[in-house]
Amino acid sequence: MRSPASGSHLTRPAATRSHVPAVPEPPISPSAAARRLFPALAESTAVYLDSAATTQKPLPVIEAIHRYHSSRTANAGRGTYPWATSLTGQISRIRARTAAFIAAEHPDEVVFTGGATAALNAVALSWGLGALEDGDEILYSPRDHASNVHPWHHLRRVLARFGRHVELVPYRVTELGEADTADILAKLTPRTRLITTSHLHHVFGGLTTLEELRGRLDPSVLLCFDCSQSGGHLPVNVTELGADFAVFAAHKMFGAPGTGILYCHRRIHDQLLPFLPGGNSGVELTDAGLVPTGMPDLLEGGTQNIPGILALGSALEVLESFDIGAIAEHNRELTLRLIANLRQVPGLEFLPGPAHAPCAIGYGILSFTLAGISATDLGFVLSELGFLVRTGAHCTPAAAADDADDSVRVSTHIYNTLEEIDRFTECVMTIAMEVR
Repeated sequence: MRSPASGSHLTRPAATRSHVPAVPEPPISPSAAARRLFPALAESTAVYLDSAATTQKPLPVIEAIHRYHSSRTANAGRGTYPWATSLTGQISRIRARTAAFIAAEHPDEVVFTGGATAALNAVALSWGLGALEDGDEILYSPRDHASNVHPWHHLRRVLARFGRHVELVPYRVTELGEADTADILAKLTPRTRLITTSHLHHVFGGLTTLEELRGRLDPSVLLCFDCSQSGGHLPVNVTELGADFAVFAAHKMFGAPGTGILYCHRRIHDQLLPFLPGGNSGVELTDAGLVPTGMPDLLEGGTQNIPGILALGSALEVLESFDIGAIAEHNRELTLRLIANLRQVPGLEFLPGPAHAPCAIGYGILSFTLAGISATDLGFVLSELGFLVRTGAHCTPAAAADDADDSVRVSTHIYNTLEEIDRFTECVMTIAMEVR
């Protein structure tokens, strides 16, 4: 079990004067003043506990989107007039900032996509279609989010139409909600080409780094991490993870829906086919057909989600102002309080995750069931009492849902407080006593 680092790999530059040495600004604490950054929370009495589905949006993100649509709207990467060239420069700077935020070594390893699902499909179709041969294998967890399951099944079906049969090999998840690395090692073969996993599981809240596999994998085996839940919640270093691919969902890290990040290590750039070829898509039409002209344009065909990318830039600024390490520590404290309080509730059972760990870990996600009431009904009652949680299978494919089906998921962020956790668990206790 690993706790996230106490600090971020990024610090916000401090304001300076010519005669005063630079002094780092202190990170914003999760105080009432900080919570006012999120208008939806400021105007509501509800307690939002569904940040794994999407995070609340801070005012700078909202303003970035409004500013693009209301002032000097233009396309990027095309025009030579100031409105257009200014946007091109902004997007280039946000790409570099994003690379630094996830600790990528080069900005051209960062691709802007339509979301994490779009990013994983880009991996499947841009890399998988060209690189996989008949008999190759992909190791995956059927209990991951559907966005990290369905694309591989779709890829297998597409390749089968062309006579290439790819095996999808499932591996287990441990009681801690982490990928079972012993099971992965047991299932590795000379035909394994990709291992894909959730970095932070969307239901169980277990952190998987595949650290136990380092030095034991053939270099030809690529690693893909779904960082949808970890991005913006704890420090993510794609270089330390040894990732070849990593995907992020901007809307789960204070950004806007419809925007995502795909990290592609430079070592596999020459294995990628054009994705969404068309306008401004990193290809050149020659007598021999389409020829790649370089990354990241190769995977970014068409007009980008410009307001979404600008919003992502603002979201990263807000995350850095809080300090991503401080966010991780805050979520850990909330999770541990949640676990401790819920242990006292009769009839409550925890799904795999930090509640089963022998040490104090927690990443802001916890799921459970309560005897005597369905998760759907429990979620409805809680919402009537002002607590907003997720219920159901949480986008886990139906064939693998099992105990992930019909559970309550609580997920936190920097804007949640210990007092909210205490009030929430008191309500769960009251409900449990009534349904016994």
